Amino acid sequence: MSKPKRQRSLADNESKAIGRMVRTSQYKLNLVVESIRGKRVQQAMADLEFSPKRIAAEVKKVLFSAISNAENNQNLDVDDLVVAQAWTGKDMVLKRFHARARGRGAKIVKPFSELTIIVREQPKEDKKPKGKGKRGGKPAAAKKEAA
Repeated sequence: MSKPKRQRSLADNESKAIGRMVRTSQYKLNLVVESIRGKRVQQAMADLEFSPKRIAAEVKKVLFSAISNAENNQNLDVDDLVVAQAWTGKDMVLKRFHARARGRGAKIVKPFSELTIIVREQPKEDKKPKGKGKRGGKPAAAKKEAA
């Protein structure tokens, strides 16, 4: 006998990747993560590629891992993936000492963070014409058909 199988915490169309011990504070990391939330993975990868932030390379690695997990473990279509959720959290903190004047000391804190990215398969919707032209009348194609 073995233990009962644990239920999967994510939906069948979702995949997750976690990056631990990322060497920056969670607040700085969250600035980069906010820029990719809700975007298609191709657009998110492009944004991270050209981001001036140093930590964007680490975020890109974790996003690539989430995409690979979706493709290999859940057999999801990479072209339909969207960054559904992304959040940061605290990890270990290195504490250092810096000698100051008159025998005092100053504390130096070097924080680490963790990053979690969840990607979801979301098929692209076809864009339909709204039915109104510039002035709120019929679209140009409908005017030609009516004539």
